[in-house]
Amino acid sequence: MKKKKIIGNIILVLCILVFLGSGYYLFQYFNAARETQSELDELIELKEESLEDTEDTEEIKTEAGKTILKKYKKLYKKNKDMIGWVQVKGTEIDYPVMQTKKDNEYYLHRNFKKEEDVNGLPFLDASCDVEDPNNNLMIYGHHMKSGMMFAHLMDFQEEDFFKKHGRIQVDTLYEEREYEVVAAFYSQIYDEDQDVFKYYQYPGSLSQKKFDTYVKNVKKLSLYDTGVTPEYGDQLVTLVTCAYQTEEGRFVVVGRRTK
Repeated sequence: MKKKKIIGNIILVLCILVFLGSGYYLFQYFNAARETQSELDELIELKEESLEDTEDTEEIKTEAGKTILKKYKKLYKKNKDMIGWVQVKGTEIDYPVMQTKKDNEYYLHRNFKKEEDVNGLPFLDASCDVEDPNNNLMIYGHHMKSGMMFAHLMDFQEEDFFKKHGRIQVDTLYEEREYEVVAAFYSQIYDEDQDVFKYYQYPGSLSQKKFDTYVKNVKKLSLYDTGVTPEYGDQLVTLVTCAYQTEEGRFVVVGRRTK
C-alpha cells in the first residue's frame, strides 16, 4: 500500500512538472507572437505614414534602377532585404516579403530587425527574380498556431472563401501587383526517389515545358476549379506553408498575375 502511494505521488509530481513546463512554453510562445505582432503593426503604420508624408520628395531606386514606391521607401531604408509586400484581404496575411540570395532561409526564424524570432517572415526563394515577368515567385511562410504568418493561407481550403477572396496582392518595391488564384492544394516534401509531381522543384524562371507541366499538375491537384488557367508568359506566384495532413505536409496557393 505504501509503495503504491509513493508511486502515485511520483506520478503526481511528474504530471505537475509537465503541466508547468507546458504552461511556460505556451506563455513564451504566445508572448513571442504578441511581440512580433507589435513590431509588424509598427511596419504597417510606417507604410501608411509614408503615404501621408507630403514633404517626402526623395527618390530612391532599386539596384535595377527602378524607383521605389513611396509607401515602401522608409521600410526599405530600415532593411534592404525587403523585396515587396504580400496581402490577402479577409485574412491576417499582411507582411513584408524578404529575400537573401546567399542564405535562402535567413528569415525562416528572423524578424525585420534581423533578430531571432520563431515566427520568422515570409521570404522569396533565392532562385526567384521579381524583375523577371516570366518567373514563378515562390514565397514561404510559417503556419503558426497563433494565426500569424501564412496560417490563414489555409482559408483557401474552402471554395466559398476563394470565391470572396480570389485575388492576392504581392507588390514589389516599385510596383503594385495583383494575382488571381489558379489553384489551392495539399502536397508534401517527398523522398528524392519518389516519382511524383514536386511543386517545390519549379521556382524561378521556367521553360515553356516546365511551365506547362507545373500548371497542368497544380490544376490537377487543386481542391476546386478556379476557372483560371495561366499561359506561358504569365508571371506566377506560389505561396507555401506547412500543413499537417501528413508528415512534411504543405499547403500551396498558386496565382497568376492579372494584366
